[in-house]
Amino acid sequence: MMTGKASVVSQGPMRKADVFIRLSEFEIPPMQDVLLVGRKAPIGPEAVRRMVEALSPEQYKIVHINHDVFEAVVFKKSLLKFLPEEKLLPIILEEAERIAMESTVVKVQVNIVIQVNRAVDL
Repeated sequence: MMTGKASVVSQGPMRKADVFIRLSEFEIPPMQDVLLVGRKAPIGPEAVRRMVEALSPEQYKIVHINHDVFEAVVFKKSLLKFLPEEKLLPIILEEAERIAMESTVVKVQVNIVIQVNRAVDL
């Protein structure tokens, strides 16, 4: 009795999708670290501003941007202490514009780890 793997010849490029699902408690406000507001989203930047100010005063920063898909970005201020907006925003936009449409509002969770290595004279 022989056992083994059958070989399959592929006709074209292989496509693969890894799906990671993060389930968490509903939060007030319903956002994480960053919220991207699409140009034609059902909720606009002004409504988002009122929501975050009512529920978490002075904890978020709203930035209006000139972008094809998004019209505003809402940052958690504490996140910007780790990485300045001018460095973080291009990375987030590059990734989000691949999956989002003008009519969407995208909730983004960002994890930043800072590594420090120092030498001390003994």
